[in-house]
Amino acid sequence: MLAAALVFAAPVAQAASLPSTNVAWQAAAADADIDRAFARARAEGKPVLLYWGATWCPPCNQLKATLFARQEFAALAKGFIAVHVDGDRPGAQKLGSRFKVSGYPTTVLFTPDGQEVTRLPGEVDAPQALAVLQLGLAGGRPVKRVLADALAGRALTAAEWRLLAFYSWETDEQQLVPKAELPHVLARLAVAGEPAVNGTTGTAATPAPASASAPAGAEIATRLWLKALAASDDGKGLKADDALRQRVSRVLAEPREARAQMDVLTNGAADIVRTLEDEDSPRRAPLVAAYDAAMQRLATDTTLSRADRLGAWIARIDLARLADGGDAVHPKLPAPLLAGLREHVARADREITDGYERQAVITAAAYALGRAGLWADSDALLQANLAKSHSPYYLMSQLGSNARKLGKKDEALRWYGEAFDKATGPATRLQWGSGYLSALVDLAPQDAARIERVAAQLLREAAADAGAFEGRSVRSLQRVGNKLAAWNGEGRHAAAMKRLQAQLDGVCAGLVREKSDATPGQRQACERLLKPSPSKTAQLLHRLLTQKAA
Repeated sequence: MLAAALVFAAPVAQAASLPSTNVAWQAAAADADIDRAFARARAEGKPVLLYWGATWCPPCNQLKATLFARQEFAALAKGFIAVHVDGDRPGAQKLGSRFKVSGYPTTVLFTPDGQEVTRLPGEVDAPQALAVLQLGLAGGRPVKRVLADALAGRALTAAEWRLLAFYSWETDEQQLVPKAELPHVLARLAVAGEPAVNGTTGTAATPAPASASAPAGAEIATRLWLKALAASDDGKGLKADDALRQRVSRVLAEPREARAQMDVLTNGAADIVRTLEDEDSPRRAPLVAAYDAAMQRLATDTTLSRADRLGAWIARIDLARLADGGDAVHPKLPAPLLAGLREHVARADREITDGYERQAVITAAAYALGRAGLWADSDALLQANLAKSHSPYYLMSQLGSNARKLGKKDEALRWYGEAFDKATGPATRLQWGSGYLSALVDLAPQDAARIERVAAQLLREAAADAGAFEGRSVRSLQRVGNKLAAWNGEGRHAAAMKRLQAQLDGVCAGLVREKSDATPGQRQACERLLKPSPSKTAQLLHRLLTQKAA
């Protein structure tokens, strides 16, 4: 690693810790770093793998614990240029805008000339992720061209169909397909993919055989159908038929098939059920029972990581909460489910020794306990792990969320405030500060002095951050602006807002004067920050007047 550090030293010598020590990651924080990486990729004829993440992010820590540290990943890394962008590095948020990456983690494979081959799913287990990466490295075409050919009915290879099935649509930022159209596009791909891969003709949702030797096309089609169901926004997208219901039932009943589709089944459990069966359907209860049985098997499958097994527990809780709509603070859940969850969490807490894994699993476990209504257990777990976490402010924000849901306003604000105080990194501080200010406005709107003080601090930090008006950071600041505008209402806090606006004017002036690379979009975002957005009625009236004038 010393040799690698010397090769990539110059602008990012003080880079945040790299994702793993077994790969020569190139830390990138500016366009020049990326340009050097792609220049090297072209010179060596290798693709580029870009990993976008953050120190505190639980799924990022899961990737570090289960994928990046594997020797198989290190072996594959000899075939690509590995680039790491930490969202809190100076200039990182601008890179996020450049590559259309926002959610942590996002991992993208590019051709040497910068065309996107695929986005790797962060939810699949490590062996599946490695298999998808191998497909992309084997001369994969840009995903836009592959998708266009698939939708036009042109021939694809089996590898290209699999890459589409495993593509991370959740972190795509709607580059390929608008969110509202995604369920139907995935369904079209499912219909086309199964016969194309199997070399046969087929119908829309003909069920896959319930066996370990199901044709490759059936596995691909099943994954696409499941993703379409999960993306259907509580049934407002895809409409299920009996053939599709039968396909899902067979997957749930067959352990090997459920294991292969583990990530989609666990993450989309409630949405899949809601899309397949209406609340008053007599078929819903048997479906939920079959789904829960499949999740029970996954929750005890030791070939899965602890985080993945915990995901199956969370799916079980979500399924059990379908009847209450998921909103009850104190849901009534079966005693065996609660006892099993407590035992699973306690065992994980005892056994985990890796810091990355702890950040991923304990935060998810605390969430699971809260979803189950076990608030005291959730709080106790989080507080016991504060000293063990490399990002305790994440756990503090969870404690604040717990207290807020229980109506403990002062306790919630204390935890949110402490989380903001302890947060590190410019993008992270703006995100945590935005959350703290939002909670203040919601829970203590009368505390004008504290609200103004926190807002002023965020503006000071934005002034010192070159990436404050890019990517995730500008969205954090926009949330602050929207909250303050709502708080001010009919001029209720006009004096405070006038002082904040004067401070912001200085920030925007500095953006123009001191930062030569500031874009018009950044300056515009700064200038609009504390100005209330026009109402939809006003926007419509403006369009009508503009049309008449034209």
